[in-house]
Amino acid sequence: MSERKAREVSEGVRLQKVLSQAGVASRRAAEELIAAGRVSVDGETVREMGRRVDPDTAIVHVDGARVVLRDDQVYLALNKPQGMLSTMSDDKGRPCVGDLLLDRVEIMNQAQRLFHVGRLDADTEGLLLLTNDGELGHRLMHPSYEVTKTYVAEIMGQPARDVGKRLRDGIELDDGDERNPGGPTSTVTVHSFKLVDSLPGRSMVELVLHEGRKHVVRRLLDEVGHPVQRLIRTAVGDVQLGNQRPGKLRPLNNSEVGALYKAVGL
Repeated sequence: MSERKAREVSEGVRLQKVLSQAGVASRRAAEELIAAGRVSVDGETVREMGRRVDPDTAIVHVDGARVVLRDDQVYLALNKPQGMLSTMSDDKGRPCVGDLLLDRVEIMNQAQRLFHVGRLDADTEGLLLLTNDGELGHRLMHPSYEVTKTYVAEIMGQPARDVGKRLRDGIELDDGDERNPGGPTSTVTVHSFKLVDSLPGRSMVELVLHEGRKHVVRRLLDEVGHPVQRLIRTAVGDVQLGNQRPGKLRPLNNSEVGALYKAVGL
């Protein structure tokens, strides 16, 4: 370890330098953020320029959004193609998410514990988050934090006017699985439902919900009489799939990571 690095570890790094290195702002702009009281460290608003922090342990927020300080943490968005398994490996040799990382040496060098946040079934396409941040990943998957997921589905037929209300009011779903039907039920609700496009014999609809149980969107739409022909997850919280091509990975930007932290109270 260099003498400079050893000194930074023992004494900490100036807060404005930490913010600059994290890509939040230039050092001069970071100083203005601090002076304006927009930066907090470990829950305390900081206004002095000389404050030093340990980037490996400090929890820093700017305007209430968490700032990622550690350079060994990875946050990726994948547009999972149809037919690909949401696993990092498959003993039967089927296409899986882990295959897409093999050529990304710079990621694999950093991400020994990279994992997918939740999963999409093989027939569902769209946004899948990957990270090695265990606390964030756990909270994003835990139902108590109610992080919303947005889906666009191609369905058979034209939805009646009352379909959105029925979904928002709640649909009773079996809590078992395909091998054990007829068990206890619970009510699943959606936050919003809207018609995106109408085509002969089929429609495109958008659903927003925080439920993460298996096949939940397909099961909900089956219950209201509109079997799903194609399903795409387009957002997790404030992170959008956008025009990202199938099979492509991209790193999340600071704003996206901060929004995910905020959604789960970190």
